[in-house]
Amino acid sequence: MTEAAHGAHPTTGPHPAPAVPPQPGTEPGAEAGAEAGAPRLTRGTLLLMTVAAGLSVASNYFAQPLLDVIGHDLHLSTGTAALVVTVAQTGYGLGLLLLVPLGDLLERRRLAVTLCALTAVFLTVTASAPNGALLLAGTALTGLTSVAAQVVMPFAATLSAPAERGRTIGTLMTGLLLGILLARTAAGLLAEVGGWRTVYWLNAALMLLTALLLRLRLPTLRTTAGLRYPALLRSTLALFAHEPVLRWRAALGALTFAGFSVLWTALVFLLSGPAYGWQESTIGLLGLVGAAGSFAASTAGRLADRGLAHRVTGVSAFLLLGSWGLLAAGGTGGAWSLAALLAGVIVLDLAAHAIHVSNQNLVYGVRPEARNRLNSAYMTSYFAGGAAGSALTSVAWGLGGWGGVCALGAWVAAVLVATWAAERLRRRTPHA
Repeated sequence: MTEAAHGAHPTTGPHPAPAVPPQPGTEPGAEAGAEAGAPRLTRGTLLLMTVAAGLSVASNYFAQPLLDVIGHDLHLSTGTAALVVTVAQTGYGLGLLLLVPLGDLLERRRLAVTLCALTAVFLTVTASAPNGALLLAGTALTGLTSVAAQVVMPFAATLSAPAERGRTIGTLMTGLLLGILLARTAAGLLAEVGGWRTVYWLNAALMLLTALLLRLRLPTLRTTAGLRYPALLRSTLALFAHEPVLRWRAALGALTFAGFSVLWTALVFLLSGPAYGWQESTIGLLGLVGAAGSFAASTAGRLADRGLAHRVTGVSAFLLLGSWGLLAAGGTGGAWSLAALLAGVIVLDLAAHAIHVSNQNLVYGVRPEARNRLNSAYMTSYFAGGAAGSALTSVAWGLGGWGGVCALGAWVAAVLVATWAAERLRRRTPHA
């Protein structure tokens, strides 16, 4: 059922505006937002929502360049320190599954503001953690509520005119990528200035300010889904049974983010170890290398619009597999080894972002009227893969160091290539 059919009404006061039937020429499931004369999405509001999305998702990536220093400060083993990344991604996955669908039941401005405020609270728990148990608890809860980014995105799309919706989503995706990339850099630099806790205190203050600004700037938007919460969750899970494109693309997304997490979870141990001996600030700067992924996302989106999403996925899957050869060569230290390592990071990030954007393009095209629940289903699988990759990384590092990590990453990438090939074969087989 479409949101227009359910009665999505952006409003500025206590009384919702009357529903307006979809206008001729609009896509099925398009919200009545801009067509109904509701408040338009201004540049300032879009910028605020983009910053909110970036800050929210950044909360899950601060720890990656700081695992070594956090472990030393709280007397954690390498395996326990690596779990910080795992629980962040697990919490985010649960939030995608359990909280994002609430956008179809609750008033969206209140939901977004509440999630941002709770993220600020849980960041303070992490920042003040005296031991590993409280650190992991704060990290998990922060991951759970940081899905505000995935609530803000469909909110912005609803407030946009149909002709501007793609540009709006692209802007928000850029904010998400920059949040992920700059989180590592900011964490490393701030750790040098005031210790590893500094970035968590700062982001807590920024998230609290963001919650206040969202409360002041966003219009109200209520959607009546016609389902109770348990039924809404069941309908989200039922999409896996009814939509083969979602199943295949969720598997590809999970494998892609698993490989991505294998790299970024283990990289800090390599760079802070005897082969390189880098400080936290230098390790954090390596996150800027991933900026190339932003260009891949834009290019992949344009190619997907031309019907080339499947080809982009295949090429990117093979690139991701090849990147582990470069990364393996980067484990010994020295100038040539560093060059191979940086090249491997760039190729892997380019490939991972290209696959992700191609996946989203195909999944969102399945049932436009159910994009929120499709987003919840796909992104839950995506981050579940990331959590699994992080967990396996701690085992691989303990067993074989950097070589073991690269073997794990190459194995995940090989399964990804095989899965893409199986999907391609299915599409070419009649009645498959």
